[in-house]
Amino acid sequence: MPNLPISTSRRLQYARGYLKLGMLVDASDELESIEGEDRLSVEVAEVRMLLHAEAKQWDLAAATECQVALAKPSEPYGWIAWAYAARRLVSIASAEAILLNAEPRIGATCAVLHFNLACYRCQQGDIEGAKKRLATACKLDPEAKKMALEEPDLEPMWAAIAEMG
Repeated sequence: MPNLPISTSRRLQYARGYLKLGMLVDASDELESIEGEDRLSVEVAEVRMLLHAEAKQWDLAAATECQVALAKPSEPYGWIAWAYAARRLVSIASAEAILLNAEPRIGATCAVLHFNLACYRCQQGDIEGAKKRLATACKLDPEAKKMALEEPDLEPMWAAIAEMG
């Protein structure tokens, strides 16, 4: 039987599987095995983004996540991941700026965007702004309140959150 080439979709499946198992080197090897124009596809960038985030390579993660967010501006994951990396790499203010830029595209339906903005506001001392953002997150996803009571970034608000309706 001839040695058939492995398709990009199959390599992406393998890479995702390796990531789930914490096998970062193997996941990277699969991504590096992808050839030609497929290497530049958004689908490959999405998996590469996961790899960089798992490896805590925030500079590489931010660049890849930016690519994904701009390629798929109406999908939240790229924006959220880009902001997360920017927070680790640069500052809370830079992460907040990314999500504020994303808000017109995904803010009407993305509880995580508002939840993260609540965290950023709280960490910057704007408790009232944080409460407003968290209220919006809770309207979009009732589980946000439970998550907020466990989120260290929102600890200064835990008493107020517990009293929220």
